[in-house]
Amino acid sequence: MICDMPKLMLSLDGVVLREVALTKERTTVGRRSHNDVVIDNLAVSGEHAVIFSSGEETYLEDLGSTNGTTINGQPIKKHRLRSGDVIEVGKYRIRYVVDGAVSDNGVDIDTSQPLGREFYGPGPDTIQVRLPGAGVDEAQGGAVVKILSGPNEGRELALVKALTTVGRPGQQVAVITRRPTGYFIAHVEGDEFPSVNGTSLGSAAHPLNDKDVIELAGVKMEFSNPALR
Repeated sequence: MICDMPKLMLSLDGVVLREVALTKERTTVGRRSHNDVVIDNLAVSGEHAVIFSSGEETYLEDLGSTNGTTINGQPIKKHRLRSGDVIEVGKYRIRYVVDGAVSDNGVDIDTSQPLGREFYGPGPDTIQVRLPGAGVDEAQGGAVVKILSGPNEGRELALVKALTTVGRPGQQVAVITRRPTGYFIAHVEGDEFPSVNGTSLGSAAHPLNDKDVIELAGVKMEFSNPALR
């Protein structure tokens, strides 16, 4: 397996909360604020686990946490990470991903390029639309996001994946998640939360209704789901 540019994708209840690039030799995970990946939940120990490099390999080691750490459903003390491994800490899931990697089962999980479309065009108002997470199920519906403002007004993005990330990296990013109960939007990155129908969202996932208007990174877009009509 090719190893390059590893990162962690932290999620809760299917919603990607943030991505963390592994730029250090040691990356700590835990509830206390001094950790590199802080998970403020009582099921997570103060210093829960550490991810570290040894030669060309990357390992995760549980630091004697109260509730333990599992990888791909199996309790571990120390584990050599492979791209695509899913770490579970409390109710949180952390996917270990390596750009340009192919997992041991042969599934291409290259994340070095957007998996969706970048349809806002070049320029200062560019908003990237990515469909992260190889192997997610195709949606069986007709939900779309239609751009209402900016140079790409009128264009549409079909929400055909379980996760669709929208926003301007480094400024404001949100994720639209398809669940059995409907579609939800959640804040991922940025000092300001996206808004729905003029109301700023908090940190929790917010359900989307047909014709809801989302404002993100200065662009307005309309969520449309014929199944809700």
